[in-house]
Amino acid sequence: MRKVSRRNLLKGIGFGLGAAALAACGAPSAPTATHSADKAAQPATAPAGGGSGAEVVYWGFGGSLGKAEEKLVANWHAAQSDVKINRQVQGSYEETAQKLTAALAAKTAPDMALLSDVWWFKFYRAKTLMPLNDLAVTARIDAADFVPSLWNEGVRQGKQYWIPFARSTPLFYYNADMFQAAGLPDRGPKTWDEFMGWAPKLVKKDGDTLKVAAFAGLADASYVAWVFQCVNWAFGGSYSTPDLQMKFLDPNTIQATQFYADMANKYHIASTPKDAQKDFTNGLAAATLLSTGGLPGILADAQFKVGTAFIPEAKQFGCCTGGAGLSVLTGTDAGKAQAAAKYIAYATGNEGGAWWSQNSGYLPVRASTANSGSFQKFLQQRPQARTAVDQLPRTRAQDAARVFVPGGDQIIGKGLDRIVVGKEDVTTVWTDITAQIEKEAEPVKKDLAALGS
Repeated sequence: MRKVSRRNLLKGIGFGLGAAALAACGAPSAPTATHSADKAAQPATAPAGGGSGAEVVYWGFGGSLGKAEEKLVANWHAAQSDVKINRQVQGSYEETAQKLTAALAAKTAPDMALLSDVWWFKFYRAKTLMPLNDLAVTARIDAADFVPSLWNEGVRQGKQYWIPFARSTPLFYYNADMFQAAGLPDRGPKTWDEFMGWAPKLVKKDGDTLKVAAFAGLADASYVAWVFQCVNWAFGGSYSTPDLQMKFLDPNTIQATQFYADMANKYHIASTPKDAQKDFTNGLAAATLLSTGGLPGILADAQFKVGTAFIPEAKQFGCCTGGAGLSVLTGTDAGKAQAAAKYIAYATGNEGGAWWSQNSGYLPVRASTANSGSFQKFLQQRPQARTAVDQLPRTRAQDAARVFVPGGDQIIGKGLDRIVVGKEDVTTVWTDITAQIEKEAEPVKKDLAALGS
């Protein structure tokens, strides 16, 4: 492992600069590509290459997703005996990142870690992630088989540092029973204008009190910055360019933000709960934007027919990616790195990856997995999940201001909270946010210039 001082490591990753919270879930539209369908399923046994007999220390999911991942690892151990995965839980994405920073400084880091969309880049900047190209070849991980918009997010200067694993997008969820009772079609609205025409039929009030909202917006600083990105893109706006030129004061971004705020404050058809999923499953909102990863829990908790649809359009379609991927740390020795790559091949492939997608709610990250017989059968049994798969080719990676700037998602989210919940002026708030983000972005720009990327 290259020598990294604790001071420089913390600076590079962004701690102490306001970097914060767990995100729900990377850049121009994904490049078009074709993939061969129905490739032969990957073998359950480990692919060829070194690393046999190694034990890989892995920091992964906790909570309910941790239970699914624990079973995934158990399936791996049952399928082969060459590589043992020592799965350890450190907490949320943020907690894992904080502990990983300290462990790297103390040279006690794991071999492999699960890193979210807003955390992996910080570790890349600190030069603590191992390039995975050669390992991928040895482990027979075919980059061309991955969904381009997911794979390309982890690439810097032609090198892969972050392999997609638990990936998601926002979806439009709706209460099909409420839609039917209101005389509406059993589908999502094609546009936000169409939804605004439907909304009065879905709202229920007691005097001036909104009892059932047509739409549950979000009042969570990190998560709302993720889902609102889709609304912003639909109106032609963005948070920033890929090279971190800020776009918060772009007229399209202003228009999108005003629309989002007006749903709650002018038209009174939207609520702003901290937990939109809970409000939706409890029947307090007819529709919402939530992650594909929430689908299993929503279907388990809702006492009504759940529908899913593409994100509504305005001037155009907009949907971002999200979630987490797998990285190998630079201090990992060659044998363990090769062993980690074997597990990654399994966990993202047609056997492990298909099982993971079906049991976690996350998307299949490979085209061959999505086209496999077992996953197609699953989609027949759970048609709501098909929406995310069909929408995925139209997604694009997130704006750099949210995922590359330390704490960017929190800064943006708190700005949205000031506008939607606090009812502050859109232009005034985005002017403040632009100044904050630009300040935090300066070290990132300098690091990227030094890295040549």
